[in-house]
Amino acid sequence: MFSFNYIWLFLLIPLPFLLRKLTKPYQEVRPAILTPFFDELVELSGQKPGSGSIVRKQPLLNQVLTTFCWVLLVAAFARPQWIEQPLIKKIPTRDLLLGIDLSGSMNTEDFTSKNGKKVDRLAAVKEVMDDFMARRSGDRAGVIFFGSAPFIQAPFTEDLEFCRELLKEAQVGMAGPKTAFGDTIGLAINMFKESGVKDKLLIVLTDGNDTSSKVEPVKAARIAADNGIVIYCVAVGDPQAAGEERLDEKTLHRVAKITNGHYFWAGNRTELEKIYKKIDELSPHEIETISYRPKRDLYYWPLGLAIVLSLLLQIFRVLKVKLVKGV
Repeated sequence: MFSFNYIWLFLLIPLPFLLRKLTKPYQEVRPAILTPFFDELVELSGQKPGSGSIVRKQPLLNQVLTTFCWVLLVAAFARPQWIEQPLIKKIPTRDLLLGIDLSGSMNTEDFTSKNGKKVDRLAAVKEVMDDFMARRSGDRAGVIFFGSAPFIQAPFTEDLEFCRELLKEAQVGMAGPKTAFGDTIGLAINMFKESGVKDKLLIVLTDGNDTSSKVEPVKAARIAADNGIVIYCVAVGDPQAAGEERLDEKTLHRVAKITNGHYFWAGNRTELEKIYKKIDELSPHEIETISYRPKRDLYYWPLGLAIVLSLLLQIFRVLKVKLVKGV
């Protein structure tokens, strides 16, 4: 779209005509010869003398060119611009952090894949999480893998494809055989401290109980709540298991409640899919967008044309003077 940034400058177009009407013409005094027989000369020449000064009129071509040059100069000062199509950018309004349990028990094959095959818990989590991440819009995401200790696998980023690739590469045991749930919450708190967005959501997927944390999960959850972090606990373990493989539902419930989050238990892949749909319903958020329309300045076109026309006008005047002198 074409537009002028200072369109009001076109009000200056009549300015030369107003100056010509309101100001006196340029006066040039020339020497004259006084003759006592002036009347006889006038009578013999057949001309009628006029009174006052003579104002020479410019040729029509000169008037048209100078007027056109003035209009072009005004157009250049009005800053003509070509406005491009708007560029729309989505601004993240929520930071979403995923905490994935990679302890040894995640290798238990008690889930079913899309193809109906028996797969381990981590494979099922990967499959469903990939679909969940593919539907994200307007979020920044980060990834924490935890076992005996938590590790930042991906800081907060808008590149969700990168996060999906990292999830695909996760392997059971790569963070140690135990479960450090409380330390994972502590690491998440430190990551969210660098966040500038209002909504902060931590989704933790685990199949065991805390066995190696330096900070108790409930204590870490209270600190998280003070920092405005909401925690959704997704359990994929067996509540009937014993020992270190036992699913500590009580702690997961308390962590979720303290942070105004929710607790979910996924007994199979179908339930796990329903959980992520439920998370979408529980945590809706607005997508903030900004648009920008690039502008290209075009002032040099009328300015250049005005310069070329003025140069041609001067060339014509010089040639005309030389022709008259030559005659």
